[in-house]
Amino acid sequence: MRWRRRSLGTVTAALASATLLAVPASAEVDQAGGVRVSVSGNLAPNRLPRQGVAPVAVSVSGKIRPGSANGIPKLTAIEIGLNSHGRLRTEGVPVCRLGKIDPSTSAQALVACGSSLIGEGRFSADVRIPEQSPFPSRGKVLAFYGKLGGQPAIFAHIYGTVPVPTSYVLPFEIAKAKGTYGTVLSASLPRVTGEWGYVTGISLNLKRGFVAAGCPAPPGFSSAVFPLMRTRLSFAGGVRVSSTIIRSCKVDR
Repeated sequence: MRWRRRSLGTVTAALASATLLAVPASAEVDQAGGVRVSVSGNLAPNRLPRQGVAPVAVSVSGKIRPGSANGIPKLTAIEIGLNSHGRLRTEGVPVCRLGKIDPSTSAQALVACGSSLIGEGRFSADVRIPEQSPFPSRGKVLAFYGKLGGQPAIFAHIYGTVPVPTSYVLPFEIAKAKGTYGTVLSASLPRVTGEWGYVTGISLNLKRGFVAAGCPAPPGFSSAVFPLMRTRLSFAGGVRVSSTIIRSCKVDR
């Protein structure tokens, strides 16, 4: 996995990477190794066919908070597993080339790869500069469909202006898997030290049409409760926090 980072100016402190939105009240909360993570995910609409699939929009968001006085460790990897009753529809979606959006502002990325846009999000981080107190930074995320080594991928283009305009592209590999979660999105963040921000929030909202899903209700039942997705966040020091997001659906008659 490659990590692309470019500054649009002289960078004295870099923003952390990831994607963020406010977490709904229904968020699942998990804690491990001094890290507290609140994660939520949803799909819309939730009325879906029993047989086959229909277009849906999927969102996942989270907040990261210290579970102890030691603060938040660096986020090193993100993994999102989507239920096997859903799939990504990549057929016919234009492919964005990484070099066209790296580096760039959000506006420039939309001009270069707007036809490949498949979602949006936000990120939040604490920027830490030596001998100064951390200060919050927020920015926009644009998700584009692309390819890595000829394989499908999602490029999370991250742009922030604090402390200086800075652009990143975080590539999510798309892989098929057996079992409950048939599609897995995974990205590795760089193992670096120095002037980096510490992620405090992540989000990714995939627009309707790029994702399709069905309702796994058995015959005779008009609804079902199922694991929509599984998220795994890995942090420096070997800490990993996992969450399973349970949601419901109704059969579209």
